[in-house]
Amino acid sequence: MPIEIGQVEAIFRYPVKSMGGERLEVVKLGWHGLDGDRRLAFRRIDDRSGFPWLSASKLPDLLLFAPRRREDGAQGDLPTHVRTPDGEEMPVFGEELATEVGRRYGAPVQMMQLNHGIFDEANISVIASDTVREIGRLAGRSADVRRFRPNVVVRLLRSVPFQEDEWVGGVLSFGEGDDAPAITVTMRDVRCSMVNFDPDSARPAPEVMKAVVRAHQNTAGIYGAVTRIGQLAVGQTMILHAAAEKRKRG
Repeated sequence: MPIEIGQVEAIFRYPVKSMGGERLEVVKLGWHGLDGDRRLAFRRIDDRSGFPWLSASKLPDLLLFAPRRREDGAQGDLPTHVRTPDGEEMPVFGEELATEVGRRYGAPVQMMQLNHGIFDEANISVIASDTVREIGRLAGRSADVRRFRPNVVVRLLRSVPFQEDEWVGGVLSFGEGDDAPAITVTMRDVRCSMVNFDPDSARPAPEVMKAVVRAHQNTAGIYGAVTRIGQLAVGQTMILHAAAEKRKRG
């Protein structure tokens, strides 16, 4: 039987991988995640690995760069400019921005666009605000949800931290009805050092990741794969179709 687990409390999109995010009220959920999410990333030109993208785990300053859309050049959901930590606005594909990021990183980089996005594990992530608060309590600080870079933040009806584990294998739908957008919950979100970095200053706080490791085997939140597209909006009811129910229907 479908279970109401809570409501969409917040939605975030990250146009450029590891740069500052955008808080949205409404957005389309497509087959490759939120429209415009992580469609751009800096490639480390000298890197020949299978994952050459520059992330904040290698350059924390990336968090302080803020994508912007100027209406005179905006197309779709992609940013046209990026505001640097020094307050300058530079074209997103301009040499000036690549030079500035490369200077901070210490090696050349190039902005790339991928239509299906650049993701670490899956194209949508969800975390409950109760989980974030519990991590903050264990770390001895007020934990900002932006440290965890989720796409969707859930306000739970049943206030139990790390409740997201119970959703793995099931289907989460956003809103009611058979046509509501939905994702299949594929795995727990294994955390990296990015949770340590303050989104406003990039200063590290190692106690945050230590708390996640200590409390929950270094996982917090879940990843999902889109199974039905549609519109996400803050305030939508979130429904869980549990894994056991899914197997019975099959």
